[in-house]
Amino acid sequence: MSHGTFGDNKVKFKVLQSAPYLQGMFTKAAIHSFLDKFIQEGLAEDVGDGDHTSLACIPPTNINKAKLLCKADGIIAGVEVAKQIFEASPSKFEMKIYKRDGDEVRRGDIAFTIEGSSREILQRERLALNTMQRMSGIATMSKRYTDVVEDLPVKILDTRKTTPLLRFLEKWAVSIGGATNYRYGLFDRIMIKDNHIDACGSIEKALTSVQEYLKTIDIALPITIEIRNFAELDEALLHGAFDRIMLDNFSIPQLRKAIAIIDHEFETEASGGITLRRLRKVAETGVDFISIGALTHSFKSLDMSLKVMD
Repeated sequence: MSHGTFGDNKVKFKVLQSAPYLQGMFTKAAIHSFLDKFIQEGLAEDVGDGDHTSLACIPPTNINKAKLLCKADGIIAGVEVAKQIFEASPSKFEMKIYKRDGDEVRRGDIAFTIEGSSREILQRERLALNTMQRMSGIATMSKRYTDVVEDLPVKILDTRKTTPLLRFLEKWAVSIGGATNYRYGLFDRIMIKDNHIDACGSIEKALTSVQEYLKTIDIALPITIEIRNFAELDEALLHGAFDRIMLDNFSIPQLRKAIAIIDHEFETEASGGITLRRLRKVAETGVDFISIGALTHSFKSLDMSLKVMD
């Protein structure tokens, strides 16, 4: 499905509403569709007109076995991606998987072995490694955040702060790590943020305009309103007609006060530079959701390598 011209008419919105990722998680069909394109373009970028080193050094009939070696502790993600990268080859591979997506790994663990054409293994090695390292880093960070609040009734959310064109992989990694995918893009939720409010003129004007717009295009989308202070909170509560209040850069005492004022009338979300050190205290204020951009923009890739076995 092309995502290039959303918003032109009601039909495109209605088609979009049926997209698999809007159901909260990716379906297998959607993942394979995204991955097929990703693998084709990734190999085209890396291989170009040929892997000339392998073509020069390795006979075309050569068969080797290689192992995916984990070189750091963390949560592994991208095993299914690597499987599809190798399965997309015209050559036949035998893959034995020892660690599944979401498993905890330790330095020295072998995630899988792959046996087949030596040339094809080396052509696909870097695409598989780069993807797995990145996804595993995101999954590991997501697990760290969710572990801190696992006994509290709060959900850790990701954001749109992802690498362009890799959002589906990065959000997939977030879910593997145990956190929750929030909106996929600009099209599946109304989120009225500070810039919208300032450009529109006021919270009241922004909310009124959104209601008129949704009525015109005949679509029901959930609505979040970002709040920067208590004056804006009062204005939003007076107007209503939204689903969630995002409390941006509120201190712990301010969060407690705001949540008491809202008193479960709307969903509540805390955002704005919430670190691991501060996370537990934010969650203990009683907020429903905590959005963390760092899950996908400040992670550290998990070190791993693919080694040909003797």
